[in-house]
Amino acid sequence: MFQAIIDELSNTFPEVPAQIAAIRLIAALTLGSIIGLERERKGKPAGLRTNMLVALAACLFILVSQELATMSFSNADVQLDPLRLIEAVTSGVAFLAAGIIFTSGGKVQNITTGASLWLSGAIGLACGTGQIPLAAMATFIVVVVLFVIGHLEKRVN
Repeated sequence: MFQAIIDELSNTFPEVPAQIAAIRLIAALTLGSIIGLERERKGKPAGLRTNMLVALAACLFILVSQELATMSFSNADVQLDPLRLIEAVTSGVAFLAAGIIFTSGGKVQNITTGASLWLSGAIGLACGTGQIPLAAMATFIVVVVLFVIGHLEKRVN
């Protein structure tokens, strides 16, 4: 039985080796945490853990889709479309982001936090496909927009 468990765990990653999957998941978690820290610092409802989990989940969905693409199914009519999975992740994150946005006293609040959550999902997707440098660049730009532009907005207002 112990050998069966070892065999199952060692044969689980035919497309993306376990070490590469781990690197991608950790990168998504780390980059999501950078965005989440900025949101947390401002006391927003979707902060550190939320952005980390969204980025991690998006990365995992892409890794799973890459593994599914290598599997053979008994039904020859089965076709896998990775774009459909990206659309599912995007709409799922948009649903979460919409739950954060609310109106109070005729004023819309937390829309930037919703957008940052959506971006965390995109960063996770990029990490899942192995585009970690692209994800890191996007994270840097997001933090600049949230932090630097946020300070400029306060000065203008």
